[in-house]
Amino acid sequence: MKNKFFPESELIINQDGSCFHLHLRPEQLADRVVLVGDPARVNTVAAHFDSIECEVQSREFHTITGMYKDKRITCQSHGIGCDNIDIVMNELDTLANIDYATRTERDEHRTLTCVRIGTCGGLQPFTPTGCFVASVKSIGFDGLLNYYADRNKVCDLELEEAFKQHMAWDPIKGAPYVSVADAALIDQIAQDDMVRGYTISCGGFYGPQGRVLRANIADPKQNEKVESFEYDGMRICNFEMESSALAGLASLLGHRAMTCCMVIANRYAKEMNTEYKNSIDALITKVLDRI
Repeated sequence: MKNKFFPESELIINQDGSCFHLHLRPEQLADRVVLVGDPARVNTVAAHFDSIECEVQSREFHTITGMYKDKRITCQSHGIGCDNIDIVMNELDTLANIDYATRTERDEHRTLTCVRIGTCGGLQPFTPTGCFVASVKSIGFDGLLNYYADRNKVCDLELEEAFKQHMAWDPIKGAPYVSVADAALIDQIAQDDMVRGYTISCGGFYGPQGRVLRANIADPKQNEKVESFEYDGMRICNFEMESSALAGLASLLGHRAMTCCMVIANRYAKEMNTEYKNSIDALITKVLDRI
């Protein structure tokens, strides 16, 4: 049977042989990938590298591949939101598993190990500002994974249903989905010094996270219900905006992925650390040492 062929309209390859948005060529991608939202944070991560092999930047997508303690690592920025994760994960997968010369799927699958280093809002008394949270499962408010076939095969459907019942979920918002991070990778990265729990990936920073400015929100008690939800002995620890899409797409595409975040705001205590950029380096170092 012939390998699947990808036409020009679906797999868009730039004239220099790079993928459409990231502008990376296949040989520039390492098996270990550190993902960050802020393009400037790529430089912060790469400052730890022993050597730099290549650097590419296009829009919010900034990439540096280099060596760290005998490990070849790519640091890739993705910008804000699950929609950007859709671009990044799909294009990283094409670099790993499609032959750009023939536009056909490779015979052997290449598995990427992806760890996202992010920031988040803590939702519990045990997630104070400055702590690190590892997302074991992520509840996607964004709906992204619902556009893919086989989403049910990689989601925790029982947790989805329990969450919808607890929230009295309004279907006008679209169906939430629960993606699952790679369990072995969680153990490898989180070890015994990160809080493990559920994460909500929101489709926005204000209303979807229960912030009220001039526009009122549809469910004023949303955050109270989120904070009180418990399932299988675990609580929802934090809000962020990308982990559900990362874990879900990685599972669908056969990669290992997880998200770990530093809490920069505790919504429960109404505290905020605006100087977090000075302290996130500790999380970066842990991930680089453990990936």
